[in-house]
Amino acid sequence: MSFSSRGYLTCCLTLVCMSACNSDDEVASRNERSAVERQFPLRLAAKNLPNAIQLHERVISGGQPEGEEAFRELRELGIKTVISVDGAKPDTELAAKYDLRYIHLPHGYNGIPEQRMAELAKAVRDLEGPIYVHCHHGKHRSPAAATVACVANGMLDSRFASDVLAFAGTSPNYQGLYKSAAIARPIDDAVLDAMQVDFPSVAELPPLAESMVLLEHTFDHLKQFAAAEWQPLTKHPDLEAAHEALLLKEHFVEMLRLDSVAAEPAEFRAMLAESESDADKMELALRDRNQSDANVNQLNSAFKRINENCTQCHRQFRDVPL
Repeated sequence: MSFSSRGYLTCCLTLVCMSACNSDDEVASRNERSAVERQFPLRLAAKNLPNAIQLHERVISGGQPEGEEAFRELRELGIKTVISVDGAKPDTELAAKYDLRYIHLPHGYNGIPEQRMAELAKAVRDLEGPIYVHCHHGKHRSPAAATVACVANGMLDSRFASDVLAFAGTSPNYQGLYKSAAIARPIDDAVLDAMQVDFPSVAELPPLAESMVLLEHTFDHLKQFAAAEWQPLTKHPDLEAAHEALLLKEHFVEMLRLDSVAAEPAEFRAMLAESESDADKMELALRDRNQSDANVNQLNSAFKRINENCTQCHRQFRDVPL
């Protein structure tokens, strides 16, 4: 049974049945309890926080807050602590401006290690709340992190953990994230009490992970240009498509120079090299002022190949469960 059907429809139908056979006081009492049980997860109508959902009165999951408006909205929501599970460096200056504490506990798409689960649980239990947990888009890593932390603290029934990820829109391709949610269980307070955790505002990342973060942000910009048929973006007039393609190419170049990438399988390196070549073709096509049909077709084909390469690479090398 899905979370939505069990947490909403069942409760509502139960209330209807009870109202016909119980006293007004009993019905009122059960109504109150059921309302609490069925209110989460709740999708929030946040203007500047992508994919924001509330898992508990103390915990909200969503996308990366960017700019003054996003941090102002966090403060208006009453948030006191922001936990990033994304690889990107947190904007600690803006957080401080809005009296928010930033914690950086990144993890990958292939799942959440047991130690990181415990650290997230301790953070959600001990740090000042309400707490906003975010990744880049707010659809994959942050719902998983918020879910395991809530389960570990008894804020969420473990039976509903995977359903929360589905509610958040987490792709089933991220098997490791669903596995982490499925195996999450309450952690004894004594265990969390005994943990000595340094909650850094900015965590150090391995070079490959840091490069992937930069590449992902640049590719997101190009996705927006593709959706706009390669025309200037009204929401981002400072961005130029050809320049973003150049940055994408350089990200691939730099990744191929890393020692850690040299130790990866040949197929992994080949995918990076192919994508570097296609990014170069994209830049050339975007700098061509002619913009003929053939030119646009070449551009779209190169972009499609990079996207498909990324998807295949993630499936084989990034999204493998821990």
